[in-house]
Amino acid sequence: MVFAVSLPFLNEIVALFLVSVLIAYICYRIKLVPIAGFLIAGVIIGPNALGLVQDIELVDMLAEIGIILLLFTIGIEFSLEKLARIKNAIIVGGGLQVSLSVAAVVGILIFFGVEWKVAVYTGCLVALSSTAIILGLLSEQGKTDTPTGRLSLAVLIFQDLAIIAMVLLIPILSGESDSTADVFIVLGKAALLITVVVVLARKVVPWILEKVAQTRRQELFILTVMAICFGTAALTNLADVSLALGAFLAGLVVSESHYSDHALSEILPLKTIFNAVFFVSVGMLLDLQFVLDYPLLLLGVAAGVLVLKFILSSISLLVLGYPIRIAAATGLVLAQIGEFSFVLERAGRTAGLTPGGFGEIGSQTFIAVSVLLMLLTPLFLHISPRVGELLSKTPLNKIGEKRKESKTPEEEIDLEDHVILIGYGPAGRNLAKVFTETGIPFIVIEMNPKSVTEMHDEGINAVYGDAARTHILEHAQVYKAKLCVIAINDPDVSPRIIKLAKYLNPTIQTIVRTRYLAEADFLEEAGADTVVPEEMETTVRLFSSVLNAYMIPEEEIQQHINELRAEDYQIMRGSIQEAHLMVLQGLDEEGLHTRAVLVRNGSFAAGKTLSELKLRNTYEITVLTVNRGDKNVGNPAGDFKLEPGDRLVMVGLASRFADAAEIFREAEAPEEFEDNI
Repeated sequence: MVFAVSLPFLNEIVALFLVSVLIAYICYRIKLVPIAGFLIAGVIIGPNALGLVQDIELVDMLAEIGIILLLFTIGIEFSLEKLARIKNAIIVGGGLQVSLSVAAVVGILIFFGVEWKVAVYTGCLVALSSTAIILGLLSEQGKTDTPTGRLSLAVLIFQDLAIIAMVLLIPILSGESDSTADVFIVLGKAALLITVVVVLARKVVPWILEKVAQTRRQELFILTVMAICFGTAALTNLADVSLALGAFLAGLVVSESHYSDHALSEILPLKTIFNAVFFVSVGMLLDLQFVLDYPLLLLGVAAGVLVLKFILSSISLLVLGYPIRIAAATGLVLAQIGEFSFVLERAGRTAGLTPGGFGEIGSQTFIAVSVLLMLLTPLFLHISPRVGELLSKTPLNKIGEKRKESKTPEEEIDLEDHVILIGYGPAGRNLAKVFTETGIPFIVIEMNPKSVTEMHDEGINAVYGDAARTHILEHAQVYKAKLCVIAINDPDVSPRIIKLAKYLNPTIQTIVRTRYLAEADFLEEAGADTVVPEEMETTVRLFSSVLNAYMIPEEEIQQHINELRAEDYQIMRGSIQEAHLMVLQGLDEEGLHTRAVLVRNGSFAAGKTLSELKLRNTYEITVLTVNRGDKNVGNPAGDFKLEPGDRLVMVGLASRFADAAEIFREAEAPEEFEDNI
C-alpha cells in the first residue's frame, strides 16, 4: 500500500503562481510593470474575488520572506560608504518628510474631531512610501544613480528606520501601555545592534566570505549568504527590532565584502519569487465590493494623499537646497503609501486601532487607496521629470535661485578656454583631480551644497545650481569655455544641458557620460560630440584583460583600445555610419585655443562663404580645416561656401569665439529654452 503525502496548501500555492505568471505576462505585453500585475493577481485570487487562496496566513509568511530578501538586496547594493555620502539627505530630508507628513495628517484629522492618538497612528501610515516599488522601478530603468534616485533612496531609508519607532508606539497609542520606558529600551537595543553590525561588516563577514569563496563551492557560498541574511534578521527580531531592518543591516554587512556583487547575483532569483508573493498578498487584502460601493470616497482620499505627500516631500528636499525641478520630481515618486504601512496597519489592527478610527471602513479605505497609488507609481516615475520641469518655469523656481545665490561665491569667476565639469560624484572627482594635476582650467557645477562647500575649501572653482539653467551656465563662463563634460547620470536632463550649452556657445565641445550604450544615439542627436557609455568602457577593460592574458604587448593593446574609442564604439554598435568625433588638439596653451563648430540649419553661417563671414578680419579667428562628410579641406580659400553639416576647426582667443557665437548659433532658441534664456 502506497501512502501519498498531501500538502494542504499546495493547490493555493499553484493557483497563486499560475495566476501571477499569467497576469504578469499580460502586463508585460501591454507595457505595464510586473508589480502592478502582481497586485491585480492578488485581487483576483483573493478571498474577496475568486477565492482561489483562502489561507491568508500562509501568504503573509511567504510575503515576509519577500520583504526580508528585498531589504537584504537593497543593503548589498547600498554600502556603508554610500550611506555616509547621503547622510544629510537621510537625516534632514527623510526626517522632515516623515515629520511633516505625520503632523499634517494629525492636524487634518483633529480638525474633524478624531482623537489625537488615532490621528498619530493614521499619520504614520500615510508618511511611509513603497521601498519595494520605487527602488524596483528605479533599478529597472537604470535611474538609481540619478539625483531623483539617490534622494528617493535617502528618504526611503529614513522611513524604513522610522518604522521601528512607529511599531513601538502602537501599544502607547492603543492604550495598552502608558510607559515610554519600553520604547527607549528597544531603541537602545537597536542602536547597539547597528553598532555590532558595523563591526561585523568591517572585520568579520568579509573574512568569512573570503574563506568560503576560496572553496569554489557555489552551494556553500549561497548557503553562507542566506545564513547571514536570515541570521541577522533573526538577531534583530530577538532585540524586538523589525525583521526588515535586520535584513537591510545584513545586506550592508555583505556589501563591505569583495564578493558582494556575486552574492547579489545569487540572491536575486529568490528575491524575485518572494517579492512577487508579497505584492500578491497586498492585492488579496482588497475588497472589490467595497471599491464598487464607495468609488468617489476612495478617489477623493487617494487624491488628497497624493497631493499632500507630493507637496510635503518636495518641501523637505527644497530645504536641503535642491532646485524645484529635482525636489518636485522626487516628491511625486514618493507620493504613494508603502508596504511597511501594511505591516504597521496589521500591528494597529491587533491592538484595536484603525485608520482614522473608522473601523472596517477605515481599514478598507486605507487598503484600496494604497493599492491604487501603488498601481499609479510607474506613471508617477514616468511623468516626474516633466512635472519638475513644469514647476521650474513657475515663480516657485525663485526658491531654488535664492539658494543658488547664497551658495555661489559673490566674486565673478574669470576663466577662458576652460572645462565646465557638471557633477562632482566619483567620476567628477577623478576628472577634477586630473585637471588640477595637468593645469587645465576648469569649473564644477554641482547640486550638492556640501560638495560645493568642500570644493570651495579646497580652492576649486565651483557653482551651486542646476546646469540646465542659463544663469548657472553663464556664471560658469560658458561663452568662453572650450569643453563641457557632463559626468552626471541623469538621462532626462543631460540632453537639455547639451542643447542649452550648444545654443549659448556653438563652439563648445560636449563629452557626456551615460550608463548604457543604447542611450548614446539619443545623446548624439541632442548634440553631444562624444558619448562615453560605462557599458562599453567595461567591455574595453575586459578586452584589455583578455589581451594581457595572451601576453600581447602593452603598446599594441593600447592601439586596439584607441581604435575602438576613436570609432566612438561604432564597431560594437554595429553601425555603418561614421561617428562625429571630437579630436582634442592637445592640452598645451596652443591646443586650448582651438575649437570645432558645426554649421547648423538656420544659422547665419549656412550658405555663406568664408570671405562673407569675415572671421579673420573681424574676429581674428582662422579656419584651419573644414570637414564635409568624408573629406577634409585644409586651409580653405575665402570663396569656400559653407553648407549645413560642415564642421569647422578654428583657432583664436576664447573672447573672440564668444563674440563670433552669433554667426554659428541657430536663428531661434529651441522651444524648451524660451522661458529659460
